[in-house]
Amino acid sequence: MSKNMISVASFALLGLIVGYAIFGKWGGEYVSLNNLFSFGGNALQNALRSISGLEDMRNKILLCGAAGAVVGVLATFRFKK
Repeated sequence: MSKNMISVASFALLGLIVGYAIFGKWGGEYVSLNNLFSFGGNALQNALRSISGLEDMRNKILLCGAAGAVVGVLATFRFKK
C-alpha cells in the first residue's frame, strides 16, 4: 500500500514541477513559490492576485499536479497486474 502511495505522490510532485516549468513564468522570469502558493490574505491581496493572473497560474500548476497524481494511480494499477 505504501509503495502505491509513494508512486502517486511522486507522480503528483512531477506534475507540479512540470506545471511550474510550463506555467510559472511571468514577464520572462519565474514567479517565486512563496508568492505563487501563498493562500489567504485580505481582500485587496486576493483581488491583486486575481487581476495579475497569479490565481490562474496557480490553478494551472495545481491541475498539472492533479493530472500527475491521476497518472500515478493509473500507472500503479496498470503495473500491479
